[in-house]
Amino acid sequence: MATQPLFVSSGDLVADRRYEWALDFLKRGDAAAAADILAQVVETAPGFATAWFALASVREAMGDRDGAIAGFKAARDADREDYHGARLHLARLGVGETTPAMTGVYVRRLFDQHAPEFDQALVERLDYRGPELLLAALRPAGGEPFRFGSVLDLGCGTGLGGAAFRPYCDRLAGVDISQGMVEQARTKGLYDRLEVADLLEFLSTKPGASHQLVLAADVFVYCSDLVPIAERVARILAPGGTFAFTVETYDGPGVRLQPTLRYAHGAACVRDAITAAGLELQQLSAASTRTEKGAPVEGLLVVASKPPSSPPSSKSKSE
Repeated sequence: MATQPLFVSSGDLVADRRYEWALDFLKRGDAAAAADILAQVVETAPGFATAWFALASVREAMGDRDGAIAGFKAARDADREDYHGARLHLARLGVGETTPAMTGVYVRRLFDQHAPEFDQALVERLDYRGPELLLAALRPAGGEPFRFGSVLDLGCGTGLGGAAFRPYCDRLAGVDISQGMVEQARTKGLYDRLEVADLLEFLSTKPGASHQLVLAADVFVYCSDLVPIAERVARILAPGGTFAFTVETYDGPGVRLQPTLRYAHGAACVRDAITAAGLELQQLSAASTRTEKGAPVEGLLVVASKPPSSPPSSKSKSE
């Protein structure tokens, strides 16, 4: 069954109250009654996206695929910002776009909702190890000391990447779309600067050649298209700088939306994004950053670098 939606009022007190009644029936195990009430709610309040999403979820759990699809479509149409991720569930069911981009509103809500217990859930229950794997990949083979000047942690979340890299950099900045996640990161005192912003918008506003290392641990599982991200990262990397990140993967071309509602990127897709950005691929290796249902999740660890110098004309275009 799809995740219960975070409540967004219909603006109608009666419709809101009946929606809550439906959830009460659902909690008691009476899905049929919940579905009946939700169907009545959306009949009287057709723009109530939360109720449509809940109805679609209940219908799917009851085995009514066509009814679920109709409900998710209505939820999508009622909320163009797709707060609940109805477009993703439609793609999961084989309807519409195969790999729709996640809206910023959806991603922000998702992580704001889970920020307080995020570290415990990820590290203790899922054995998350993304930042440690990236750090190990960047450590010199001979074991000699290493240090970065300016490091940017994309999708910094609660600061797990910052905790791993703080001892090895002079300046550490982090950015995340979720205010809740950034507030958690701020309490750890690891970052010299933290910002709440959309990833692409943030990268587009930063000065060129400003970071020696840009890292992103398990961030791009929420981004369908890597090319614009890699291009903007290349612009802000100093000559000779490094871009290191992880993705989930699968044995196929392009990008696939998984049942977990995270994206898996094929190896060729990753290579193409690095090449399109004018970066040089240094490492592309299998690596699992988490465990789910007792099994490691397939992934890739990627390290790319910006050439030490570029022709003047090329540099002026990118910066």
